[in-house]
Amino acid sequence: MKLFDELKWRGLIKDITSPELEEKLNAGGMTFYIGTDPTADSMHIGHLSSFLISKRLADAGHHPILLIGGATGRIGDPRPTSEREMKSIEEIEKNIVGLTKQAKDLFGFEVVNNYDWSKDINFMDFLRDYGKYFNVNYMLDKDIIRRRLETGITYTEFSYMIMQALDFYHLYKTKGCTLQVAGSDQWGNITAGVDLIRKKAGAEAYAFTMPLVTDSTGKKFGKSEGNALWLDKNKTSSYEIYQFLINAEDSKIIDYLKIYTFLSKEEIERIEKEHFEKPELRLAQKELAKGVITFLHGSEEYEKAVKISEALFSGNIKELSLKDIKEGFKDVPTIEIKEEQTLIDLLVNNNICSSRREAREFLNAGSITINGDKFTDENMMITKEIAIEKEVLVVRRGKKKNYLVKFI
Repeated sequence: MKLFDELKWRGLIKDITSPELEEKLNAGGMTFYIGTDPTADSMHIGHLSSFLISKRLADAGHHPILLIGGATGRIGDPRPTSEREMKSIEEIEKNIVGLTKQAKDLFGFEVVNNYDWSKDINFMDFLRDYGKYFNVNYMLDKDIIRRRLETGITYTEFSYMIMQALDFYHLYKTKGCTLQVAGSDQWGNITAGVDLIRKKAGAEAYAFTMPLVTDSTGKKFGKSEGNALWLDKNKTSSYEIYQFLINAEDSKIIDYLKIYTFLSKEEIERIEKEHFEKPELRLAQKELAKGVITFLHGSEEYEKAVKISEALFSGNIKELSLKDIKEGFKDVPTIEIKEEQTLIDLLVNNNICSSRREAREFLNAGSITINGDKFTDENMMITKEIAIEKEVLVVRRGKKKNYLVKFI
């Protein structure tokens, strides 16, 4: 399958600037760039879907440049509803360091920072050399700007389009870059760059966008309650990524396999057939988790995530290390105790059970486990000696309610 057809099949192309781009993508040899602003010190899984494009194009013979927006990040890309909160220079610089390292470690491609060529352009030169090429009516017609006109948009945000176009022009002049790739919400910004190169250099440049990855409700994939699924394993563990992906909805899972893995069309079609014959086995979700975690953190991290998940599901807590337990129970209620106490006091005093009567009912039914073992003696002493590495206990009430008990 030719590159353009494969990208279309994977659902990775939404808009293109010119029909000629199909042939150029198939031929290879283009220098292209894809970028992100330093709004955090790590990319999240939404970025991953975009940045994996760089590897797909590189494998097809194109030359990738990954851009970190040290300059544009100081301005802030206009949001559809309101202005972004301006970050401090110190935070931006810290985020640039984190993103640059992450981009190099994950992809190994050339990484550039647009602050390097933007910082010495004074305001008069900016207006004279770039601003004169932008008709205000043209800018107002861009979707992201048009949607903000009713609520208002600052001149700073309004100028973002010119700054991104400036990046494309600079990379065209200095590195022969003729293609920009971005998410579909960047269409107005990237076509502005194509137009600037045409007007200022008399040359043809190209761009295409990818659809934003969402769940079946239209919410961005990898985000819940304002939290992102980070690619940095110190911010989001491999186990947390595994849990998120293993629970991905069936109606979208094949789309996610196409977007987030390098499995072939034949492999994905085989997985699709087997998955929907026995969806309860979650074969496609497991393949997605394996592909994503192995790419991000390596096979050892993937295997560890599976081990933690299986141990927690089966209740075999003793198979896990203290570090594994802290990862696996990161989000469960945590109880801190200073001294030894009876089991029934632990259950009642820390609201694991609502009363001594309820605690005895759970104990008599064999519904209380500690580190995977059932206990029925309410007077058993809870000590550091039975804790994992003399530090933590995992108390389970019933089949699903877990508590992490720490000795302090």
